[in-house]
Amino acid sequence: MTRTIFDWDYSQYPGAKKYPHVFSPIQIGDLIVPNRIKYAATEDNLNSHDGYVTDEDVAYIRARAKGVAGGICTMQGVYMDERRYGQGYVGQAAAWDDKFVPGLKRLADAIHEERAVANYQLMHCGRVGGVETPFCEGPSAMPQRLRLFKPVYEMSTEEVEISIQQHIDAARRGIEAGFDMMEISGIVGYLISNFLSAYTNRRTDRFGGDVYGRCTFMTDIIKGVRKEIGPDIPLIIRICAWEQLDDVGGNTQEESMIVYQEAEKAGVDSISVTVGWQESIVPVISRDIDFGSWLYQAERAKQHINIPVSMAYRLFHADMADKAIADGKIDYWENCRPQIADPLMPLKYLEGREEDIRWCVACNVCLARLFRDAPMTCYINPLCAHEHDPDYYPQAAKTKKTVWVVGGGPAGLECASIASERGHEVHVFEKRDKLGGTIIDAGLAPYNDDELYRFIEFNKAQCDKHGVEFHLGEEVTAEMIEDELPDTVVLATGSTVRKPTFFGGDRDNVITLSDALYETKPVGDNVVIWGNKKPAIGTALALAKRGKKVTLVGTERTVGKDINPSFRWRYNIFLRQNGVVSYNDCDVEQVMDGQAILVTYDGHRVPVKCDTVVLGERDPNPALEQAVQDNSIELYQIGDAVVPRGLSGATHDGYKTGLRI
Repeated sequence: MTRTIFDWDYSQYPGAKKYPHVFSPIQIGDLIVPNRIKYAATEDNLNSHDGYVTDEDVAYIRARAKGVAGGICTMQGVYMDERRYGQGYVGQAAAWDDKFVPGLKRLADAIHEERAVANYQLMHCGRVGGVETPFCEGPSAMPQRLRLFKPVYEMSTEEVEISIQQHIDAARRGIEAGFDMMEISGIVGYLISNFLSAYTNRRTDRFGGDVYGRCTFMTDIIKGVRKEIGPDIPLIIRICAWEQLDDVGGNTQEESMIVYQEAEKAGVDSISVTVGWQESIVPVISRDIDFGSWLYQAERAKQHINIPVSMAYRLFHADMADKAIADGKIDYWENCRPQIADPLMPLKYLEGREEDIRWCVACNVCLARLFRDAPMTCYINPLCAHEHDPDYYPQAAKTKKTVWVVGGGPAGLECASIASERGHEVHVFEKRDKLGGTIIDAGLAPYNDDELYRFIEFNKAQCDKHGVEFHLGEEVTAEMIEDELPDTVVLATGSTVRKPTFFGGDRDNVITLSDALYETKPVGDNVVIWGNKKPAIGTALALAKRGKKVTLVGTERTVGKDINPSFRWRYNIFLRQNGVVSYNDCDVEQVMDGQAILVTYDGHRVPVKCDTVVLGERDPNPALEQAVQDNSIELYQIGDAVVPRGLSGATHDGYKTGLRI
């Protein structure tokens, strides 16, 4: 007999008319869910280090529950072993004892208070676990490919049986805490996926052998959990349709479909389709992967099983999801990183407020933080993980001021948006005829970096809503400041090209990044770029795509030091794939006809062919600082005007400054 937890009437919402499939009900097991949206589980490292749920985590999950607008909201996966084997994150919630049930109930209650369906996840992190132990456990002692993770200990048959029971006991606690659905995580290198994969499972007992034997651990958990929670609670499992471990003998895609069929036979009501492991050398969710790239895997899964499937990977937009549902490729739509960036994203779609969505840029800084034992944060959402703190929300200004924001890049626009929302009269001056600053230039780099500009469009829309006045093509001077005397000046003037320190830096063939990207000056076939941070890397790739032979030279010891580690590896691969040669911990000493002389950190000189040198090093641009101070005007400096860095630093600077004015 079917049941519904909350009734939602979407008939009067514009988003329901525009995306009728996304905002239609779906039956999972015996439960009717009002729409086809699911916030997928992600760790946030916001809980105490002994596994107790915190106010921070409750506020975090409440915001995402509000965002799914009656859909499914999944809490982070719980670890289930008192010894902490299987714990993959320092702030992961625990469920190995009944004493954790009250905290878990707080999460279920918060989701229900937003009239959403509460989903509880079991997650033993396997070879990705062991964060608080000397090693992690798995089916076999296969060495780790990533040095970040602990050595693997092979579980005994008895320990495997204990782990199965731990899943069952933790499932009971989730139901006692008031959750409506149950989910088992078997993805990305967690324990269930370790047992499933031919790469990591070399056992000879009943939990190993062929693919059917390797499924035994998973199916025993499914059957045990199903018996414990009863027939009325929908049961979901997340498992890979393609491990992307072909290079090390992982499961074939055909074997993965057998796994799906075995999971269905064992008693799950739905499968969340995923692709790739942490150890895969092929990218899955980074920005260079086109939207919708993995839908064919979900479509293939539907050809092998008869229960609903969902997918999250690089499926950020409602129009894509709506079409995928209409075309029968998925049954419902999962979101993870898009709702880290904007927890209310689906609700804004429903209400017809798409211009208000703060778009995820697939930078993966959220993952980088988690794997370095730090609380969740977001590249472009300063409020992320601070939802519990009232000081992080814009409050009406006690004294309304006239604020000049000098610079229309990401820092300036974020500041202007927040300051104007608080009631200040805000003017944004941008000397170019287009907003965006260096993000405009970044969009010329390949591998979908043009997606970054959506953040500029978002902030422009927020500024327009709050009455910001824009002055494009107008450069602020000291005289203007002295004549008008605004109450506050925010210098978001960005960075400036660093003057060359090498011999020959005044030659005609020494040009700027902008000159090279927009081809306003000639660029020869052999290019040396002075700098090895993100702006230089983007330019190197853009020029390489145009057929140039590019050499990247920088004083930093590693290329892309300003790029978060969970994305940096992709840029290193891009550089190699495009034939860009990198000299790190190195500098340009001299530029001559046809060549440049490089000097290494220990004094060795290296000649390289060079027709053009591109200046990719940046310095802060403190223009107008003295003029503001001379007139005793409240002054703030933000973004690259303080220290050249990435979009995240600019965004967080702008947001916090907008709160302070």
